[in-house]
Amino acid sequence: MSWKQWKMNKFVDYPTLVQPFYVISITLLSLLLPLSFLLLARLSSAHYLLSLASISPPKSFLFTVFLNTNPNLLHALVFMVSFAALIQALIGRISLIIEHPGPIFRPRVHAAWIFLCTLQVCVGLGIEVTIKAGVDGAGFGDGRSMLSKLVFFLGLHETMIHWARTIVRPVVDDTIFGGAREERLTERWALAGCFGALSLWRLRDEVESLVVVVEVKRQMMMNVGLGDYLGLWLYYLTVAIGMARIIKVIMWVCMNVFSRRVIENHDYNVELIKDEDSKV
Repeated sequence: MSWKQWKMNKFVDYPTLVQPFYVISITLLSLLLPLSFLLLARLSSAHYLLSLASISPPKSFLFTVFLNTNPNLLHALVFMVSFAALIQALIGRISLIIEHPGPIFRPRVHAAWIFLCTLQVCVGLGIEVTIKAGVDGAGFGDGRSMLSKLVFFLGLHETMIHWARTIVRPVVDDTIFGGAREERLTERWALAGCFGALSLWRLRDEVESLVVVVEVKRQMMMNVGLGDYLGLWLYYLTVAIGMARIIKVIMWVCMNVFSRRVIENHDYNVELIKDEDSKV
């Protein structure tokens, strides 16, 4: 039921609460994507720690299921979003399920609902299990350069923006307003601020384990699992998105500067020709 229908039925009599609720919903659901990277990093760290002879797995059924079943579904969902974001960064706008803003088609909204709910269940349950088991990836990313970290987080931010615009916004817009709605600057700033806070709080200390764990296992001649390779591939895919974004920004700046100089030179030549004509 859309927000307009709720308003007509007088279930909600406070329209001033609509915008804050909308921004909070968009922000929290959009953060599912960086949280999925956090979960994958923790699972990679857990596999590494449990592979050591002196470490025994926690006695938890949910943790054992999450660890031994190799969450291919989570890898597949994150890969789909990341790959779509990479294509968008390289060749322009592309939609994973639905192009937004624009008309919202019910079957595609239902597909977006399924995609969103599946990722939410995987991430929510996985994060809760890792917290109870005391698993984190802190300490694995100390050897990475600051530049590589910045490029990765730029790529992760771009991937999150694509996730928010193609999956989250169509679902929230259809639920609250019953149709598409233009994106506002306050919503962008709120999402960017929350992403920055999450990065400083957890991501910067744990997400690097997607790369470092594989490197450590290779150095120690340990068996590298499929989940480790998938996490490594997702990390560098996100770095590629960040690099593509940086290159596009540099090209945009260069083209603007070049076009401005061409216009200035053209105006200067026109003035010279006018001066010469006036002298004649």
